[in-house]
Amino acid sequence: MNQLNHSMNLLVTGGAGFIGSNLIHHIIDKPDIRRLVNLDCLTYAGHLENLARVSAHPKYAFEQTDLRDKTAVVAVVEKHAITHVLHLAAESHVDRSITGPGDFIMTNVVGTFHLLEACRGYWQKGNGPGPRPAENRFHHVSTDEVYGSLGATGLFTETTPYAPNSPYSASKASSDFLVRAYHHTYGLPVVTTNCSNNYGPYQFPEKLIPVIIGAICQRQPLPVYGDGLNIRDWLYVRDHAEALWQVLTRGREGETYNIGGHNEWSNIRIVELICDLMDEMAPQLGGNSRRLITFVKDRPGHDRRYAIDAGKIEQELGWKPAHTFETGIRETIRWYLDNQPWVQSVKKKKG
Repeated sequence: MNQLNHSMNLLVTGGAGFIGSNLIHHIIDKPDIRRLVNLDCLTYAGHLENLARVSAHPKYAFEQTDLRDKTAVVAVVEKHAITHVLHLAAESHVDRSITGPGDFIMTNVVGTFHLLEACRGYWQKGNGPGPRPAENRFHHVSTDEVYGSLGATGLFTETTPYAPNSPYSASKASSDFLVRAYHHTYGLPVVTTNCSNNYGPYQFPEKLIPVIIGAICQRQPLPVYGDGLNIRDWLYVRDHAEALWQVLTRGREGETYNIGGHNEWSNIRIVELICDLMDEMAPQLGGNSRRLITFVKDRPGHDRRYAIDAGKIEQELGWKPAHTFETGIRETIRWYLDNQPWVQSVKKKKG
């Protein structure tokens, strides 16, 4: 398999967010990278505090830019002579997409279109309409939610038909198809990854795991949708970061790779495990955290089960997750307990 150019000017979109900041921490010291540019518009979920450790790194640059501003996106790509893209920027919270779908269409669909156009224009400049030079790569980061809902058995594969059930997943499906079209129509050198649910450090405290950790710290009710039996495949964010790097640098052009954690857990089992670990790791909170569990009305369009078949990326690129859910969740809880000032800071920014 061909290794890509070892001297890349890499654009990471959404780098101040949860997955993006973990990714930047993971890859910035790799010798393949000459320049790493973080493009982020710093919405409620983007925090430069996440990147304090790398802010003065000689390879690092930050551009506060909104993907909805096509002219600004083009300017960033040209200013930094971008050769590679890891496109993570997205509105990503399903509940928010139900109450306000417009932002998801504008950022996830229109924003992706603007980025594709910026790269196509810059990479093709002076080269005519044909295929792009091999040293360029546009890596689009997506979600398993585009596939819809699974029954009690089976796994999502790269050939599973799309069946999005929320405005969020529909917007991501749309962006996936745009990326595919730019490859087949214009020869843009693309790869796409669809990942399962991420968890770990720096996750904004509106998602299940940080919500539960925070509520236990405050001795507040622990909200669980419906009967709590909705199942997700959980992926530790630092394992995901390594998978993204492997696909960016070694994945086959035009291909899609599913990235999963091989960790299927129901929501109620997760909440119970977090309760037990919090009682062990923070006994000063009073213990018996399971009594705080409270079942709440299920959200509309709540898919019953997701599970990823990550066999393709393991067979082709040799990647597999280094963490089980039990080891990853213990590291995650320890991080949140040790970083309460960060939690309080980002909560103040919540939109």
